[in-house]
Amino acid sequence: MCWHDGAKYGIYSSYYRRQLTAQGAKLTMITANKLGVSFGGEPLFRNVTFTINPGDRVGLVGTNGAGKTTLMRVLIGEQTAAEGGVIKRPSSVVSYLPQEGVVLSQTTVHEEVMKAFGELTTMEKRIAELSQEVSRRHGEEGDEYRDLLDELGELQHRFEAMNGFAAKGEVDKILMGLGFQPKDLNRPCSEFSGGWQMRIELAKLLLCEPDLLMLDEPTNHLDIESLTWIENFLRTYHGGILLISHDRAFLDALTTHTYELTNKHLTVYTGNYSTFASEREKRRELQRAAHENQQKMIADTERFIKRFRYKNTKAAQVQSRIKMLEKLEWIKLPEADESEIYFRFPSAPRSGRVVVELKNVTKRYDDNLVLNDVDFALERGEKVAFLGRNGEGKSTLSRIIAGAESFDGQRILGYNVEIGYFAQHQAEELDPRLTVLDTVDAVAVGDIRTQLRSLLGAFLFHGDDVFKPVSVLSGGEKSRLALAKLLLQPRNVLILDEPTNHLDMASKNVLKRALQEFEGAIILVSHDRDFLRGLIDKCIDFRNRKIKEYIGGIDDYLRRHGSETVEDAFGPRSAPSETPTAKGNGTDSAASRKERKRREAEMRNKRYAATKDLKGKLETIERSVEKLEEEKIESESLLADPKIYADGERSAEVQKRMEEIQAKLSDLYSRWERVAADLETVQAEFEQ
Repeated sequence: MCWHDGAKYGIYSSYYRRQLTAQGAKLTMITANKLGVSFGGEPLFRNVTFTINPGDRVGLVGTNGAGKTTLMRVLIGEQTAAEGGVIKRPSSVVSYLPQEGVVLSQTTVHEEVMKAFGELTTMEKRIAELSQEVSRRHGEEGDEYRDLLDELGELQHRFEAMNGFAAKGEVDKILMGLGFQPKDLNRPCSEFSGGWQMRIELAKLLLCEPDLLMLDEPTNHLDIESLTWIENFLRTYHGGILLISHDRAFLDALTTHTYELTNKHLTVYTGNYSTFASEREKRRELQRAAHENQQKMIADTERFIKRFRYKNTKAAQVQSRIKMLEKLEWIKLPEADESEIYFRFPSAPRSGRVVVELKNVTKRYDDNLVLNDVDFALERGEKVAFLGRNGEGKSTLSRIIAGAESFDGQRILGYNVEIGYFAQHQAEELDPRLTVLDTVDAVAVGDIRTQLRSLLGAFLFHGDDVFKPVSVLSGGEKSRLALAKLLLQPRNVLILDEPTNHLDMASKNVLKRALQEFEGAIILVSHDRDFLRGLIDKCIDFRNRKIKEYIGGIDDYLRRHGSETVEDAFGPRSAPSETPTAKGNGTDSAASRKERKRREAEMRNKRYAATKDLKGKLETIERSVEKLEEEKIESESLLADPKIYADGERSAEVQKRMEEIQAKLSDLYSRWERVAADLETVQAEFEQ
């Protein structure tokens, strides 16, 4: 959707729009002035002020529910702010892609996308009509005929100046980049799923070349190849961008400013997401220190007031301090960061070495052949990503491995295998009568039961949200709850299909850390590169109904495919330079595969042996620290009670014990750092 001065607008060509805005290139495109929005009397955000200038690349970040989408809707005029206003430069064209809800007509894909060139299409039809009329009246004389020739010449000149002859080529280029095949272009839009219709709408917006492109979670419906293509496309985009995304790698690649919407206010940072995260942590540390200093000052002041309240000689000073406290603007502690929540999977029975093996697997839906004669094996402890274009069979093979899909071929489960499977449809299997808290409490076992509220907070269920019945939850909320429920059950194989779709940055960090420490095998279907980095050790590429296996992490895979150049040296996609281990139909020869598996198992055993004792030492130290910290808190509570000082012997005893605890903790922390450094060195050697 494109807007001009706040209303739906007939799309200018980029050529004419650049002419219109050339004189005002340095002017602000859009300004938010003290915006405020409330729902049911409760403010969602208030006093939000910022500007976006030509060429700015802004990432709008914050937890789910902070109001990011609402703010975008206010900026384009789809929603009215209760306070403040929005000022747009009159000549600016603004385009907006919502998260969902785009419904397209029965026109073909190509016809729908060509609507982005509304003026060109009208002009082309008029040129055809005039050409036919001029041809019919060839040889005539008179003013009327000369007027026809003049109009035809002027239109042809404008059409050429607006690059009209290249328009269809641009349409094809954009659609191919977003994953469409040539055979798709003449299919009706209504035949495509909601995710593919969002891609069609995105193609229209990219072809509009608006001055400001506003994108709300544009990567949700993209596979890793299309995501990489649009990332490269937007790097060279001439206009400004306002982007909501929970894909850290995408934000880092594109943004130059970060606007954080949190705690009902907006804070502006210069830099991409990683720069913002570092700067925010520095600010939070300063805020914590300022809060601590203020609390100490308040305590000292209150003690002074209490001590001298009834002394005439100190009355003026006491009153002065009382007034000072009344006028004091209290410094709040920074909002709790859910990414600091620690979650560990419940212990599961140890499986056999090979947890699942597929032989000669073929899958078709009616006449549509999805997978053809595929072999695959997964071993205990392996962490694997399924990658490739949408529609190539990643989710289908995941369901086959999970035992949720019929197929032709063999599926062999290993000894003692317990599979946990998550996909978006799992949300529909939740009991609608239970509350959020009851749903997870029913499956939780062990110590984790004491942390269920914190865990649900990490999955974006805050406060009284945990008492909501499942029946009133949105689709995204149900998906998050289904994922949390799965992670609380003892499993030694996890198959997760797009687990991060409805999670924010903090929630993804909690999940990623837990998966990194998970000792079983994992299959991940995901296009989130930052989530996959440091998590997987093997990639399976799906292409042309076959699979190919690549040893290494996501960056190794992307380098081999020429999809992404790492370490900030980004450029256009190059020809694949893959070094697959596959031959012929996409599988290893039996001998080479057996040898590779043997070497990998040998390496894992060596790594386990080399790190086992160090990990054990760390756990022992951590348990000792935990006990001493608890004792320290108890001693601090005793010393905070004025009554203890009535017994001089007892207070001296507690103070002495506090000193002993502090000394032991200092020693334990030093030992922990040494062991952790040794463990890190050993692990780095094996990774090399």
